[in-house]
Amino acid sequence: MEGTDPVVPVSLVLDSPPSATPRTPVTDSPRARRTQGIVSGLQETLAGTPDRHALTHDLIEANLGVARSIASRYRNRGIDLDDLEQVALLGLTKAAQRFDADAGHDFMSYAVPTVRGEIRRHFRDAGWMIRPPRRIQDLQARISAAQGELESALGRSPRSSDLAAHLGENLDDVVEALGADGCFTPTSLDLTVADGSSTLGELIGRDDADLARTEARIVLEPVVAQLSERDRRILHLRFFDGRTQQEIAEAVGLTQAQVSRVIARILADLRADLLGTSTAA
Repeated sequence: MEGTDPVVPVSLVLDSPPSATPRTPVTDSPRARRTQGIVSGLQETLAGTPDRHALTHDLIEANLGVARSIASRYRNRGIDLDDLEQVALLGLTKAAQRFDADAGHDFMSYAVPTVRGEIRRHFRDAGWMIRPPRRIQDLQARISAAQGELESALGRSPRSSDLAAHLGENLDDVVEALGADGCFTPTSLDLTVADGSSTLGELIGRDDADLARTEARIVLEPVVAQLSERDRRILHLRFFDGRTQQEIAEAVGLTQAQVSRVIARILADLRADLLGTSTAA
């Protein structure tokens, strides 16, 4: 999954996208004529025979382009197009295997919803970056389908209470499902925001080293003030100037071993003061 995909409301994935609106079938296209011929052949053969299996395979092959076309309408929504095409072909295969040619129905009228349903299930099952409970996923799909209907009836965007009443669902569940919108794909940190001069990543808060130093200074200042002048000088030379113990020894007239012991004592005293305890003299 690409990390640079934009946010995609789940409602756009779980419901048919505008571009996926079914068109009036073109019954005189080569594909449609081939499909109809295969369906006629299925009606004349017995189930379970080799001819039947061969015709089912031909039915799938004749409509591979349709399955790929459906998959392409869901591209750039967080799942690789190759994966979507595989799922669409699986849906087409299921449709061909389950299609009852003897019922006299149009194959594509059965196959297209089957393929779309397979893709939507794949999005629900594999595409969530943060996975809500299944009941919330299913409710969100119903909410998405109801929003357009209610918007037309009410003349405005439906409220959560409108959706709950329309669907016969608990208001809290509807609110939770609406809150899950956007869990499908995280926003890229490289996404430009505001006037386009900054990315989202640049605006996200991060640890502030200056703030940490300020906090440390506020906490340590009163206890450091209680040290002797020599101890404060040694502390400054070691931790502010970065001097070695030998350099400090030469600066204050002590041996390196004495400086080591003094620094250890200073740190112990500071720790004891900060913790509200006392050290042995």
